[in-house]
Amino acid sequence: MRFSGAQRVPDSRVEMFIRKKFLSADECSGLIALIDGLRRPSTITDAYGADADFRTSETADLPGDDPLVRDVYARLADYAGLPIAHAELLQGQRYAPGQQFKAHTDYFEPTGLDYFPHTEDGGQRSWTMMVYLNEPRAGGATRFVHLNKLIQPETGKLVAWHNRTADGGVNANTLHAGMPVRAGTKYVITAWFRDGPRARPPVW
Repeated sequence: MRFSGAQRVPDSRVEMFIRKKFLSADECSGLIALIDGLRRPSTITDAYGADADFRTSETADLPGDDPLVRDVYARLADYAGLPIAHAELLQGQRYAPGQQFKAHTDYFEPTGLDYFPHTEDGGQRSWTMMVYLNEPRAGGATRFVHLNKLIQPETGKLVAWHNRTADGGVNANTLHAGMPVRAGTKYVITAWFRDGPRARPPVW
């Protein structure tokens, strides 16, 4: 069953699930090591008008031929009942003290200048699945602005949400921010699924 054992967030404005201990501490440590070896400055899809400090984290594109990455991605897809062929490459993010990602949505803005180039391969983003890999000493929560909900990092905790509305539109209530880390370092992985299959599979 999809999202078996997860808590559904009791808010009719969004379809969101939280599952603690989705990944083990050892799996999280292995993914953190991969991120540290591959990290680069994070980017945003549409930087027009954005502040210089809008997104200050680091990102790692995780290799689809790594056995741990393959296993984790397969479990994410199975858990959500989503075709892995619709997924983007798995990404990891690292937030050092003071780093953040200001309020944003994961879907591609239909009125944005880059909407068509970004959706040409697989279409719009449907689901986001994010797993916290550790717990920073302070800060680093995920804040869903319109839902007035703050989710604290916990090692292995999965947060999944649907970026779409029932009528097929995009759900602005998924606006969220990675709050600044105040002490320690925060690591997460993020999987995004599209409406249709991608030209290149995320694992091989």
